[in-house]
Amino acid sequence: MPESVVDATQALIPVTVLTGYLGAGKTTLLNRILSEQHGRKYAVVINEFGELGVDNDLVVDTDEEVFEMNNGCICCTVRGDLIRIIGALMKRKGRFDGIIIETTGLANPAPVAQTFFVDDNIKSRTRLDAIITVVDAKHLPQRLADSSEAAEQIAFADTIVLNKIDLVTPAEADAVEALIRGINRTARIIRAEKSNVDISALLNQGAFDLSRVLEHLPSFLETDEHSHNDDIASMSFEAKRPLDPEKFNAWIGELLAQKGQDLLRTKGILSYEGDDRRFAFQAVHMIADGDFIGPWKGEERTSRIVFIGRNLNRPQLRRGFEACQADSKAAD
Repeated sequence: MPESVVDATQALIPVTVLTGYLGAGKTTLLNRILSEQHGRKYAVVINEFGELGVDNDLVVDTDEEVFEMNNGCICCTVRGDLIRIIGALMKRKGRFDGIIIETTGLANPAPVAQTFFVDDNIKSRTRLDAIITVVDAKHLPQRLADSSEAAEQIAFADTIVLNKIDLVTPAEADAVEALIRGINRTARIIRAEKSNVDISALLNQGAFDLSRVLEHLPSFLETDEHSHNDDIASMSFEAKRPLDPEKFNAWIGELLAQKGQDLLRTKGILSYEGDDRRFAFQAVHMIADGDFIGPWKGEERTSRIVFIGRNLNRPQLRRGFEACQADSKAAD
């Protein structure tokens, strides 16, 4: 390759697309990338599927610039926002060593990757470095059975982080890896617990292979519409008064026990009565986790929770969440 072409390629800003189904561990991996002492500066674009955003609050405090797009999926309704944000970033020449895009768990990565080949302005300033897919080792078989997006995310991956390996047996891990290989023969697979991956093995690898993608999807460079399963919905709720932790734990515990199979992902930033710290709650089906993530910094202490799943009852969820507020009367 001529030296001038090599220099031009190296001058392009590398873009990493971080994808994976709801609850696989994308934000945990993103936080690891941003916390690592690698000496690089990244712009981060986060996409959420819902009316209210909480993922931005789940990202660790860093010097990076974080842009949040919510109330739509990055691969369809807000794709124009992605083009505008990246276009604005391109005007800040020399400020970033790379761009990381964390997609919603319902995103098909193909239209996202397509953006970097069909938009001339973005194509001339960036290069798609890799699509990294985070996979939940425990729930992948179920996801492949009920979601086409899970398979698409694996099919387009250059690197697959087989996460939550500690929740399955060695035999189950091998079986899950065989499922992945049945979809994508060439992607590198890295097993991990809590997205604990060597970051140098993920970023700036030049791993994206357009020829492989075209082999899988010949129509990749043709723009078209994209849609999701209509039975999956996102519902978000706010509570102005602090929550009673005992009430919340009792309610969410019962809700996950009864409706956990339908609740693909639950996440929230909560304000507990008598505590000045933000509490981050997350759940995948019936497996829940949570921890305090730092103090409230002057902003309004409003608790927000997001449910993504099937057969969701909005009035029932709203009443249940609002009834967890301290000194509130139980909902009728």
